Amino acid sequence: MIRRPSSVVTWLFLITLGLISVNSSMANDAATGKVRFYIGTYNSKASEGIYRSELDLATGKVSEPVLAAPAKNASFLAIHPNKRFLYAVSEEGAGGVAAYAVNQETGDLTLLDQQSSGGAGPCHLVVDKPGTHVLVANYSGGNAAVLPISADGKLEPRSSLVQHEPVIGKNDKKKAPLAHSINLDAAGRFAFVCDAGVDKVFIYRYDATKGALTPNTPPAGLVAPDAAPRHFAWRPDGKQAYAINESELSVTVFDYDAKTGALTAVQTISTVPEGVDRKGFSTAEVVVHPSGKFVYGSNRGYDTIAGFKVDASKGRLTTIGQFAKGSMKVPRNFNIDPTGTFALVEGQDSDNIVSFRIDPESGEFHPTSHSINVGKPVCIKFVR
Repeated sequence: MIRRPSSVVTWLFLITLGLISVNSSMANDAATGKVRFYIGTYNSKASEGIYRSELDLATGKVSEPVLAAPAKNASFLAIHPNKRFLYAVSEEGAGGVAAYAVNQETGDLTLLDQQSSGGAGPCHLVVDKPGTHVLVANYSGGNAAVLPISADGKLEPRSSLVQHEPVIGKNDKKKAPLAHSINLDAAGRFAFVCDAGVDKVFIYRYDATKGALTPNTPPAGLVAPDAAPRHFAWRPDGKQAYAINESELSVTVFDYDAKTGALTAVQTISTVPEGVDRKGFSTAEVVVHPSGKFVYGSNRGYDTIAGFKVDASKGRLTTIGQFAKGSMKVPRNFNIDPTGTFALVEGQDSDNIVSFRIDPESGEFHPTSHSINVGKPVCIKFVR
């Protein structure tokens, strides 16, 4: 005798089928949807401020850029964790950080206020995980500062500032500090400031409640003399970090101690092939693929994106190739979409952004034939 399922079992079975259908539909939507991103620029005849665009996650097509807000040299951007606010450095005069409200439907930006960045030439910033403070690096000022965020997204005067000091380099030459980026670890306990002038990645203890930076012990991670560490990126598991060195055209791999904040340099690898004449070239950005399997760095002058494979156990790098050659000039910045499917590469001197599909197995970039024109693009930030 065959037993028929009870009404309860039948109901559960149908619900399960429904959930599978819904989850499948959501996965398909995610794979074929669009993701918004913002573009920070230097002002030019073809650029008036911060732009917005969308990336099609199925094809790699990029929508025509729309001015989200007029701004003066709003080069680097950071998005608040709640997605309601965006912050931008202003490389004007003594230096500032501007706060914007994000229109959730259109993506347009409304200026809320602006505060001093604490030093000249602000060039990079991040928002902490609680969304209570902006941390900013001031290039010419050679320092880093923290600005509190109020409940309405506006900025308050800085709560902390740390100043780097000059050092004596080769031939007794005095080297001025040049703070080029600031980043936090996953726990938000330590802040890391790449200083291209004094060849150190400074380490600070960060108090998110007080918005305070204090020197750490050990005080810094070290790179080779005159390497000029510029930008910094984490492996997803937080065990390694990668600093790209502007003058040396290399990436330094650091092992990270999350308890002490210590960075230990364990490998440095070139971003250009052996034998290339490096005169006049420099690096700019370093990005870790969301999978953690690949690391990429941009070469200015040589005008490529260098690709590296990450050793799964130790985080060390091996070269996989040079990509995007001939598609743009001076790739100041590039970024990878949150799904890890596409890379968008900016040409600061060619006024364009070019889309590439990333091979998930090899890490290689493949042209999609899609690009847009934007005047002097400097930074891409996806709304994750």
